[in-house]
Amino acid sequence: MEKVDLWDEAVACFERGDSAAALGTFLNIQEKNSKIFFNIGCLHLINKNLDAAEKALDSCIGKDEHLAVAFFQRGLTFYKKERFEESFADFQHAFKELRGNQLIDYKPLGLRYKLYACEVLHNMALAHAQLGQWEKAKENLLTALNLRTEAKLSHIDRGLECILKQKLFEPVKVPAKVLFKPNKNYVAELEKKDYLGKAKVVSSIVFQDEFSGFAPLQPQVEDVPTRPKAPEVLRALEGEPHTVLFEFVPETSDELAVVPGNIVFVLNKGSDNWASVIFNERRGLVPYNFLERLEITLSSKQDQDGTDKDDIPAPPRREPPIRPQRNSASATENQSIGDTKTESCQSEEFSDSSLCVVKVHFTYTIAICMVPGLPYTTTLEKISNKLGLPSTAITLSYAQIDSGKKVIDENTRMEDVWSCVHNGRLTLWCDLKEGMSEQLQSQTHLMALHSYESSTPEDLDFHQGDTILLLSKVNEDWFEGQCNGKIGIFPSSFVEEVPMKEK
Repeated sequence: MEKVDLWDEAVACFERGDSAAALGTFLNIQEKNSKIFFNIGCLHLINKNLDAAEKALDSCIGKDEHLAVAFFQRGLTFYKKERFEESFADFQHAFKELRGNQLIDYKPLGLRYKLYACEVLHNMALAHAQLGQWEKAKENLLTALNLRTEAKLSHIDRGLECILKQKLFEPVKVPAKVLFKPNKNYVAELEKKDYLGKAKVVSSIVFQDEFSGFAPLQPQVEDVPTRPKAPEVLRALEGEPHTVLFEFVPETSDELAVVPGNIVFVLNKGSDNWASVIFNERRGLVPYNFLERLEITLSSKQDQDGTDKDDIPAPPRREPPIRPQRNSASATENQSIGDTKTESCQSEEFSDSSLCVVKVHFTYTIAICMVPGLPYTTTLEKISNKLGLPSTAITLSYAQIDSGKKVIDENTRMEDVWSCVHNGRLTLWCDLKEGMSEQLQSQTHLMALHSYESSTPEDLDFHQGDTILLLSKVNEDWFEGQCNGKIGIFPSSFVEEVPMKEK
């Protein structure tokens, strides 16, 4: 925690304008992580100490070899030192670490900066120009124009105009006033807290009692109720408690197995005599005529003489009733209560005529439920998320009866694609774009050993068994990754690396 304290103090000094004190505090931190080395490099660049900045950024990349912004900043350092070949190599490495994404927003990691792919290509073009490679510079800027996502990035156009005239231009730089900040939750833990607070009288047998210290026992009032209150935990249970009278064997996946003597909590009862219940933290359907309402009080737990009742349930008082008929409302209601994760669907389970099954042939085959008529970008995004690949890395195609396969892109009439739906099914093909295969092989994928729920907006949610793309290593305990189209940080102990043969 001392490291976090000094880190926060150094950032505060920098924001007050005292960059010398900030640099001194950063250098005094014993175990520096990649973010702290990045901050040291930025401060050296402000002081125009290029050699020290290069050394600090070398250490930063040594700590985290996937931190694209560190390669970008070191490329700028080499550019200022007129080492243009090394500068181009670092810009190229930064572009590679973007992994096909149009940008990386480092705000969740504590840096208020977005690294755009088009701006990295802009600087790559400038390095080519410095080396006299004007044609390659032009190619980089044309690619940058295709990746530009915001109108404010107009300097890409100006750069292309300069290249066509074989003139140089200014590189895109990381703003001098941004540094990596420590996680605000860690900083909050450093503050002293008064967990007890000031004592306050909540309840007293003494009239208008305001004493909040320690004192001898006061005289007891008369007519105190002798019947104890039911424990608060009993009143906090969800649903109404019922005793199971007869054994019930489920016949479908949404029904729940129970035996006589079990205590279940009824959430609601349907008109078809089926009840949605909770038992052992599981939810399901049980016939209501197999249950009997139970009043939970302390008196029901004990005999009047204070001895416990026998824990063995009494035998059923009559024969089990006939299993009631199910209607569709109960199944729908119980499905809304349960958790469903899978996106794949089979035709026999597929009753909604407004949807269809899209089968996608890749190196393996997947199936996704979609609404026919979706636009190209939405269709591409759903398939890329299912495959765990960037949407910029794949190409889709379809086949018509009277012709071969056709590539799907922004100019394709999606009406022609969706017209190929037959019997609620559509078949598509997916291929990696040229040059993407080697790039994707170099990526690190992780397998979630446990489910993780986020406690802050910066965290990444995932479930056990999910595949996570590693973006960077924040430190030994925390990673940054991408899962299900979202980017965030998560504990390293919750995952393990997927072997190459499984990727």
